[in-house]
Amino acid sequence: MNRVILVGRLTKSPDVKNTTTGKAVANFTLAVDRRFKNKDGQKEADFINCQAWGKTAEIIGQYTAKGSQAGIVGRLQVRSYDGTDGQRKWVTEVIVDEFNFIGTGKKSDGQQNQGQGVSVTDIDADFSLMADDDDFPW
Repeated sequence: MNRVILVGRLTKSPDVKNTTTGKAVANFTLAVDRRFKNKDGQKEADFINCQAWGKTAEIIGQYTAKGSQAGIVGRLQVRSYDGTDGQRKWVTEVIVDEFNFIGTGKKSDGQQNQGQGVSVTDIDADFSLMADDDDFPW
Protein backbone atom coordinates (compact mmCIF):
# COMPACT_ATOMS: atom_id res chain seq x y z
CA MET A 1 0.00 0.00 0.00
CA ASN A 2 1.32 3.42 -0.94
CA ARG A 3 -0.72 6.15 0.82
CA VAL A 4 0.48 9.51 2.12
CA ILE A 5 -1.54 11.95 4.25
CA LEU A 6 -0.04 15.37 5.00
CA VAL A 7 -1.13 18.65 6.55
CA GLY A 8 1.03 21.71 6.10
CA ARG A 9 1.47 25.09 4.47
CA LEU A 10 2.53 25.95 0.94
CA THR A 11 6.03 27.44 0.93
CA LYS A 12 5.24 29.55 -2.16
CA SER A 13 2.44 29.91 -4.67
CA PRO A 14 2.02 26.75 -6.75
CA ASP A 15 3.63 26.56 -10.18
CA VAL A 16 0.85 25.60 -12.60
CA LYS A 17 1.64 24.73 -16.20
CA ASN A 18 -0.03 22.87 -19.04
CA THR A 19 1.47 19.87 -20.79
CA THR A 20 1.71 19.78 -24.58
CA THR A 21 -1.65 17.94 -24.55
CA GLY A 22 -3.26 20.71 -22.49
CA LYS A 23 -3.41 18.85 -19.15
CA ALA A 24 -2.77 21.12 -16.14
CA VAL A 25 -0.04 20.15 -13.68
CA ALA A 26 0.68 21.98 -10.40
CA ASN A 27 3.93 21.65 -8.49
CA PHE A 28 4.27 22.96 -4.97
CA THR A 29 6.14 22.34 -1.75
CA LEU A 30 4.31 21.66 1.49
CA ALA A 31 6.04 22.54 4.79
CA VAL A 32 4.95 19.92 7.33
CA ASP A 33 5.84 20.49 10.99
CA ARG A 34 7.49 17.64 12.83
CA ARG A 35 5.78 16.45 16.01
CA PHE A 36 8.83 17.12 18.18
CA LYS A 37 11.24 19.97 18.82
CA ASN A 38 14.98 19.86 18.22
CA LYS A 39 17.61 20.00 20.98
CA ASP A 40 17.32 23.82 21.02
CA GLY A 41 13.56 23.65 21.62
CA GLN A 42 12.73 24.82 18.09
CA LYS A 43 10.13 23.22 15.84
CA GLU A 44 11.43 21.82 12.59
CA ALA A 45 9.60 21.10 9.36
CA ASP A 46 10.01 18.81 6.41
CA PHE A 47 9.62 20.34 2.96
CA ILE A 48 7.79 17.88 0.74
CA ASN A 49 7.47 18.27 -3.03
CA CYS A 50 3.94 17.63 -4.32
CA GLN A 51 2.39 17.37 -7.76
CA ALA A 52 -1.27 17.53 -8.79
CA TRP A 53 -2.86 16.95 -12.20
CA GLY A 54 -5.95 17.99 -14.14
CA LYS A 55 -8.79 19.90 -12.46
CA THR A 56 -7.15 19.42 -9.06
CA ALA A 57 -4.09 21.30 -10.34
CA GLU A 58 -6.24 24.11 -11.77
CA ILE A 59 -8.14 24.57 -8.49
CA ILE A 60 -4.93 24.53 -6.43
CA GLY A 61 -3.45 27.19 -8.72
CA GLN A 62 -6.54 29.36 -8.54
CA TYR A 63 -7.29 29.20 -4.82
CA THR A 64 -3.96 28.80 -3.01
CA ALA A 65 -0.90 30.93 -2.47
CA LYS A 66 2.16 31.02 -0.25
CA GLY A 67 1.12 30.25 3.33
CA SER A 68 -2.15 28.48 2.44
CA GLN A 69 -2.81 25.59 4.80
CA ALA A 70 -3.79 22.36 3.11
CA GLY A 71 -4.39 18.70 3.75
CA ILE A 72 -3.45 16.29 1.00
CA VAL A 73 -3.85 12.59 0.37
CA GLY A 74 -1.77 10.93 -2.30
CA ARG A 75 0.94 8.45 -3.08
CA LEU A 76 4.71 8.62 -2.87
CA GLN A 77 6.52 8.45 -6.20
CA VAL A 78 10.24 8.13 -6.86
CA ARG A 79 11.48 8.74 -10.39
CA SER A 80 14.80 9.39 -12.07
CA TYR A 81 16.11 11.22 -15.11
CA ASP A 82 19.46 12.04 -16.68
CA GLY A 83 20.54 15.60 -15.92
CA THR A 84 22.25 17.94 -18.36
CA ASP A 85 25.55 16.98 -16.71
CA GLY A 86 24.94 13.33 -17.64
CA GLN A 87 24.38 12.28 -14.04
CA ARG A 88 21.31 10.32 -12.92
CA LYS A 89 19.01 12.53 -10.79
CA TRP A 90 16.36 11.18 -8.41
CA VAL A 91 13.12 12.93 -7.47
CA THR A 92 10.81 11.93 -4.62
CA GLU A 93 7.39 13.59 -4.55
CA VAL A 94 3.81 13.07 -3.49
CA ILE A 95 1.29 12.69 -6.32
CA VAL A 96 -1.88 14.34 -4.98
CA ASP A 97 -5.14 12.38 -5.17
CA GLU A 98 -7.14 14.61 -2.80
CA PHE A 99 -6.61 18.24 -1.78
CA ASN A 100 -8.40 19.87 1.16
CA PHE A 101 -8.39 23.58 1.95
CA ILE A 102 -8.06 24.06 5.71
CA GLY A 103 -7.49 26.93 8.08
CA THR A 104 -6.97 30.44 6.88
CA GLY A 105 -4.59 31.49 4.21
CA LYS A 106 -4.16 34.05 1.51
CA LYS A 107 -6.14 34.27 -1.67
CA SER A 108 -4.22 34.86 -4.86
CA ASP A 109 -5.10 38.57 -4.72
CA GLY A 110 -3.32 38.90 -1.34
CA GLN A 111 -6.47 39.34 0.79
CA GLN A 112 -6.83 37.23 3.91
CA ASN A 113 -9.41 34.42 3.90
CA GLN A 114 -11.46 34.22 7.08
CA GLY A 115 -12.88 31.18 8.83
CA GLN A 116 -12.30 27.75 7.37
CA GLY A 117 -10.79 28.78 4.04
CA VAL A 118 -12.20 27.76 0.70
CA SER A 119 -14.40 24.69 0.63
CA VAL A 120 -15.21 22.49 -2.34
CA THR A 121 -18.77 23.87 -2.36
CA ASP A 122 -17.37 27.39 -2.71
CA ILE A 123 -15.67 26.32 -5.94
CA ASP A 124 -18.22 24.12 -7.69
CA ALA A 125 -20.81 21.86 -6.09
CA ASP A 126 -20.42 19.26 -8.85
CA PHE A 127 -16.64 19.16 -8.75
CA SER A 128 -14.61 16.64 -6.76
CA LEU A 129 -10.97 17.30 -5.91
CA MET A 130 -10.19 13.61 -6.11
CA ALA A 131 -8.05 12.71 -9.11
CA ASP A 132 -9.07 9.88 -11.41
CA ASP A 133 -6.55 7.48 -12.89
CA ASP A 134 -7.33 9.15 -16.23
CA ASP A 135 -5.81 12.40 -14.90
CA PHE A 136 -2.30 10.97 -15.03
CA PRO A 137 -0.40 11.01 -18.32
CA TRP A 138 1.15 7.55 -17.98
